[in-house]
Amino acid sequence: MIRFEPQFFMERNRDIDNSTLRVIAREVRKDILKMTTNANSGHPGGSMSVTDILVTLYYYKMRHNPDNPHWEERDRFVLSKGHVSPALYSVLARCGYFPLENLMTFRKIDGSLQGHPDMLKTPGIEISTGSLGLGIGAAVGMALGSKLSGLDSKIYCVIGDGEAQEGSVWEASMAAFHYNLDNLCVILDNNNLQIDGPVDEVMSIYPAMEKWEAFGWHVMEINGHDFDEIRAALDEADSIKYKPTMIVAKTVKGKGVSFMENRAEWHGKALSPEQLKEALKELGELV
Repeated sequence: MIRFEPQFFMERNRDIDNSTLRVIAREVRKDILKMTTNANSGHPGGSMSVTDILVTLYYYKMRHNPDNPHWEERDRFVLSKGHVSPALYSVLARCGYFPLENLMTFRKIDGSLQGHPDMLKTPGIEISTGSLGLGIGAAVGMALGSKLSGLDSKIYCVIGDGEAQEGSVWEASMAAFHYNLDNLCVILDNNNLQIDGPVDEVMSIYPAMEKWEAFGWHVMEINGHDFDEIRAALDEADSIKYKPTMIVAKTVKGKGVSFMENRAEWHGKALSPEQLKEALKELGELV
């Protein structure tokens, strides 16, 4: 397992190559599938679509400290689409926030890794999320609070495209521009699938870029599985002044496993033990 000392994470824009990020992301995807199969529940599809984004945030961009999760100068991350917690839990464990073996307690009644992030139970979780539309509003509040406190903290938030059907997402987006929150960067995990099917058929949010541009945001569209594009977009967000940034990341639900990719049924269903073996082989693990 690739390990870094906590000091590594305490500066932004760290010196890490894409090949290392790919190796970490592959291990995270394995963790996601093992966790959800062990629990026989969870949301593997969206967890795998957001994996490359979270790995880049935590290993390249964000300033944080696994030894001191409440370090005042840290950047903050909010997983507004809280149902994809397996991806976040794996990244936190691999950064050193808690032991890797704890991942197999996912969704256990007495465990610290609940189905949705719980700030009172899990080190590294900034706010409990799961009710869709809640997290982005909290991220706006954190960004405003950081400015009022004179902190040099960046606030990052990942939302889902199905989640963007919630009215509270747009209230928060309007407030973020009104308060000139240039320390806020939101990433839309745009895999175009939600539990009931394609987003554009259930309740279209398109054209997404133009909508956030109309709300006053700086908007970019990227391939959410291309580490060069993810890094470049996060770097560009650092240079934007007087407005928040929205990164529309085009992703693939179930990314990394052929029989899961672009299939809505894997939104909230775990693999069977037999399917897990097949998936892990695709991800390069000897089983």
